[in-house]
Amino acid sequence: MQRRTFIQATSALAVTALPLPHALAQAWPDKPIRILQGFAPGGNADNIARVVSAEMARGLNQSFVVDAQAGAGGTIAATTVARARPDGYTLLLATGGHAVAGALYNSLAYKTVQDFEMVSTITYFPFLLVTSAESKINNLQTLLAQARANPGKVAYGSAGVGSTQHLTGELLASMSKTQMLHVPYRGDSAALTALLAGDIPFMVAPPTAVLANIKAGKLRAIAATGPQRWAGLPDVPTVAEQGVTGFDVRSWAGLMAPAGTPRPVVDRLNAEVQKALQVPAVRARLEEMGGEVRGSTPEEMKVMVTSETNKWIQVVDAAKIPKQ
Repeated sequence: MQRRTFIQATSALAVTALPLPHALAQAWPDKPIRILQGFAPGGNADNIARVVSAEMARGLNQSFVVDAQAGAGGTIAATTVARARPDGYTLLLATGGHAVAGALYNSLAYKTVQDFEMVSTITYFPFLLVTSAESKINNLQTLLAQARANPGKVAYGSAGVGSTQHLTGELLASMSKTQMLHVPYRGDSAALTALLAGDIPFMVAPPTAVLANIKAGKLRAIAATGPQRWAGLPDVPTVAEQGVTGFDVRSWAGLMAPAGTPRPVVDRLNAEVQKALQVPAVRARLEEMGGEVRGSTPEEMKVMVTSETNKWIQVVDAAKIPKQ
């Protein structure tokens, strides 16, 4: 009896001593995984999340649910994920707006880097400055001339306050020494509707949101915000080429998990992202959206997000952009 009791006790101790992250990783995933993104359904972040998660679902043999929690420049979704259980079942499709929010908001319910486990970057992309095809604004110089002649009256639309599109417009105004009126919308689609209706003269948008209308002849791209011309529209000059020297804004998208998510789960998620990004159909779809497909290690993503946040803090301070 004493020997049997000893074996039972030591067996129970061994089970109790099993590291919880390892046990979780062995069972994970045994239910659907939720990816939150902070902008309107049908926008750039939403599309990226759906394309990549559809392929990851095959590798993990588990379904994914993409959930839009739009508002406040993506910070509502980020708050939800930061507060979620770190069990690998709640993820964030973060964009460049995540770093922007860390610079633009006076107080957030989370820390931009410390409250998340980075999984992997997915894609990088520039923005486009876009007008109606019927507009007399057919290049950046004309736009800036109008802004100088009418301080604070030339409006631009964005996906919302605190979005990278918003800050891109603010940076353009600062570097070109003009004043423009920011008009926030609930996502790129709403801003596009306003532009097509003639409610605003131009918008800042990711290529995926406007390319179809550009090809259909309804919109005109007058500038790309990256350091080189965007390969999808090689005839469209950059902002820097049109006189705003040094202008360079690119956004990104990547996956994050709540801080404390077990490293084996993070590593498995990372491996599935890398596999998904090598699938020709996935790469082609992401490239159609205007992105440069580029995965990373969790450590590389953490360095990038930290660097981007610090960059936007400097931009906000230098341009004297009001904190939200």
